[in-house]
Amino acid sequence: MPQSGYATTRRRKPRTTVLAVTSVAVVSAVAVGGTYAAGLGPFARGAAGPDRAALAQARAFLADWAAGRLPNAAGRTTRPATAQDVLRNFTAGLDIGKPTLTAAVPMDVEDEDDTISVPFTAKMPITDLGTWTYTSKLPLRKQDDGNWKVDWTLSLVHPRLSGAKKFHLEREDADVPEVTDRKGVALSGDTFPSLSPVLARIDHGTGGTGPRGAIQLVDRATGKVERTEATFGMKTGRRSGQPSDRPVRTTLDATWQAAAEKALASAAHGKNASLVALRIDNGEILAMANSPSSGFNRAVSGTYAPGSTWKIVTSGALLLKGAVAPADVVDCPKYLTVGKEFHNVETSEHRNATFLKDFTESCNTAFISLRGKLGDRELGDVAGKYFGVGQEWHVGIPSYDGSVPAPQDETEKAASMIGQGRIQANPLIMASVTATAASGTFHQPSITRGNRNTTTTTPLPQKVVTQLRAMMRATVTDGTARVLSDLPGDVGAKTGTAEVSEEEPNNGWLAAHRGNVAVACVVEQGVTGGGSAGPVVRNLLAAVPTDPS
Repeated sequence: MPQSGYATTRRRKPRTTVLAVTSVAVVSAVAVGGTYAAGLGPFARGAAGPDRAALAQARAFLADWAAGRLPNAAGRTTRPATAQDVLRNFTAGLDIGKPTLTAAVPMDVEDEDDTISVPFTAKMPITDLGTWTYTSKLPLRKQDDGNWKVDWTLSLVHPRLSGAKKFHLEREDADVPEVTDRKGVALSGDTFPSLSPVLARIDHGTGGTGPRGAIQLVDRATGKVERTEATFGMKTGRRSGQPSDRPVRTTLDATWQAAAEKALASAAHGKNASLVALRIDNGEILAMANSPSSGFNRAVSGTYAPGSTWKIVTSGALLLKGAVAPADVVDCPKYLTVGKEFHNVETSEHRNATFLKDFTESCNTAFISLRGKLGDRELGDVAGKYFGVGQEWHVGIPSYDGSVPAPQDETEKAASMIGQGRIQANPLIMASVTATAASGTFHQPSITRGNRNTTTTTPLPQKVVTQLRAMMRATVTDGTARVLSDLPGDVGAKTGTAEVSEEEPNNGWLAAHRGNVAVACVVEQGVTGGGSAGPVVRNLLAAVPTDPS
């Protein structure tokens, strides 16, 4: 057992016969949304409470840590050299991608000794296993110059990390049966590289969902396991009536899967990207692809700010209550200040624009100006009630099902109108949102048939569906999704640009529907949706039939 560092990996021989071994791949980055970069931390404004400068420092530290800017994060502490070393070594051997770190509102105010403690939640994605979630606290201390710094201690990284204890990952590989597409065509990671991290995790009816493992706390000196922090997967065992060697038939379509992988390879230009295509009438997933193809399955487990693709939901919420109509004039200025200055992509403006024009040109300031038309919880309520976002989905593989928390101040509410703030989604969620907008009815996405459905939703009124479809169609013919305008079929779409941090280019999004298929794609650091995700979606739709069989 190595004694240095803060995490190690150890493999245990499986108790069952291993038919296929899934190798551990290098984890690619997961977008951390736009919460901290936009200065929209989850702290109430104007109320008496902790020093706002201290809270800003806490947010900045978590943002730098989450984004992998470890020298910057360490520089915000009282012991920069030690902090950088610990943050770098903490995840070594744990196969963890970029975490999602969310600060909470401190319950206490500044102590007499100029210290404050800011609680936060850490979500650490572990390749092929799941997410390790825990809570900790950031101690901050005011310095002699009046500035705040994180008062460095090992326990802020994790409450049980210490000079005597560290963490390691123990994996136990599972049997992987043969998997086919919806027509019986064999699927493998060799033929379809994007499916490599997916196939072993498909619920194949044998009592488990692929690889298993655990995060364990161990003694640094002896390697003795002190406790298990998190477990992933289930023990294998046959379900009654289904032998483990029976091929598992998925909802995937080999033709669509091949086209999806080719589209990413040819149009994502080497950037981290992912897409999902699914049937509108029943939610069955036809293709999911990631670039790079190995490692973290960002298509269904990623946590991204959806940016302006979320305006599909925002528009739905506004149209549902008659707060605005497509022909209403909603001015689109270059800038709008709500606690911070918001602007449109390339600081564009459209004076005296209609709401339809605001949608097709993706005007942030116009949508933000309508925030008073919705209650603080209304956007989240609509997302859950009509679009299923944030409810528990049983897809057939582990998935992240979205989050739309109520804004905690007016600035965050403004950001949520345009898919920023603390709203989190991924291509699976946005493909489903698009399918719901196009049909009016939410269908739980699935990659295998017969999954348990625990969601409860209400159909959108037909008038709202007609309005959303017309707005999405106009975005293709006359708006920011013109990249799709030469495709056959009645294509509707919405582009999106999502801020990640001040140091990184924006993520690019595009969600579209044609016939009975909805597609969503994100390209990390793609700058704009139409310019980055647009060509990927166009290449996919140009290579497949107008409707799946």
